[in-house]
Amino acid sequence: MKELKLYQIDMKYIRNLHRIDDRVLSVSPQTGKDERPFLGVIVICNNQKYCVPLSKPKNKHKKMRNKIDFKKIEKDGQLLGVLNFNLMIPVEDKQIKEIDVKIRTHDDSRTRKKKELLFKELSWCNEHLVELCNTANVLYSNYVSEKYFSARSQCLDFVRMENECKKYNEKK
Repeated sequence: MKELKLYQIDMKYIRNLHRIDDRVLSVSPQTGKDERPFLGVIVICNNQKYCVPLSKPKNKHKKMRNKIDFKKIEKDGQLLGVLNFNLMIPVEDKQIKEIDVKIRTHDDSRTRKKKELLFKELSWCNEHLVELCNTANVLYSNYVSEKYFSARSQCLDFVRMENECKKYNEKK
């Protein structure tokens, strides 16, 4: 297993997926989500690469438990972020751009703070790499093979998303 990284996803590709299912998380500059990070790349059963959206914690997340489709990123009792496995999306290399979390001398204080948080979240994810990969694989496998899987209704249609990914790449 390779180390996980954070990525930005091509906005046009996300828009295509969003047309199929409006639960695909936005990366639109109009909504201030153009810097939304995705954790990846997690390779699933059929060798399709997937990225999992990383979100800022909300009050509701504090009360939620870790499940097969949702994981909290917590360090030293602090909730840093959440991973929404149910909203993971298929990707190809040309649709992703790695996010640089290294702090540079020319970074302003806002950028430094953002990179520090991303670094903490990414470090936690890599410390839990095996668990996160297993979660993604089990969720995907259950979704594809079990018609009455309990978390099915919360998940994107992974097969349909993969078909759209292939179509999108054929156009490019």
